[in-house]
Amino acid sequence: MALRDDGFADFFTSRFDGARRMAHALCGNWLEAEEIAQTAFVSMYGRWNKVRIESADAYLHTVLTRAFLDTKRRGRKREQVMADPPEVVVEQNTSSVEDRPSLLKALQEVPARQRAVLVLRFVEDLSVEEVADALGCTTGTVKSQTSRGLTTLRKAYGAVTGLLQAAR
Repeated sequence: MALRDDGFADFFTSRFDGARRMAHALCGNWLEAEEIAQTAFVSMYGRWNKVRIESADAYLHTVLTRAFLDTKRRGRKREQVMADPPEVVVEQNTSSVEDRPSLLKALQEVPARQRAVLVLRFVEDLSVEEVADALGCTTGTVKSQTSRGLTTLRKAYGAVTGLLQAAR
């Protein structure tokens, strides 16, 4: 049991920040992103003894994306906020997508499933096949969702920035 916990603790420590950034790209809210990332790791811990270490990152992408999509399907009505959370200072990497507020705002206009495909493809740099595995769909679905998502993102980005771009 201790070996299992040590292995998971190392995995969690090395991957949590990246998982939180990916969740933030999906949902656009740091508090929700932290919650989605924690939910994904809790889910992974329950199955950690069955996870192959060489595919643990791919499994994390799958669990994280599904946790995000579950919040969109069920909504946030299950929780009632009783107090304001404390202010938390989050250091940001200036080369990452969360520092581009207009792009992030436009990304929030893209439907959740298309947004998940775009984040996995372009933020996490996964192949079409890896995204299909993560989402449990075909490569054709990934390609069509990518195309539709990019079209929606271009329109939303044009509206956010005031630069009207023709959808390609």
